[in-house]
Amino acid sequence: MNLPECVSVTKAEYLGEYRVSLSFHDGVTGEVDLRDLIFSQPMAEPLRDPIAFAQFFLDGWPTLAWECGFDVAPESLYERATGNF
Repeated sequence: MNLPECVSVTKAEYLGEYRVSLSFHDGVTGEVDLRDLIFSQPMAEPLRDPIAFAQFFLDGWPTLAWECGFDVAPESLYERATGNF
């Protein structure tokens, strides 16, 4: 699959259990489960608390980010949301 030249997230909604519904700049939508990242990355340890995980925001790329400094590349989110990773 060829990714768009510049991927950005336009909307993100928490679904529960480390899942997020995403919309991208090109109109593509999808759902991602980030549990594997949250539990495998030491920097994401604070986000293992579901309440903390749910406090994400869209940063300057824009992509999902959290106050603890953890973020997920928009290209990675796009690949996960479309099932092509």
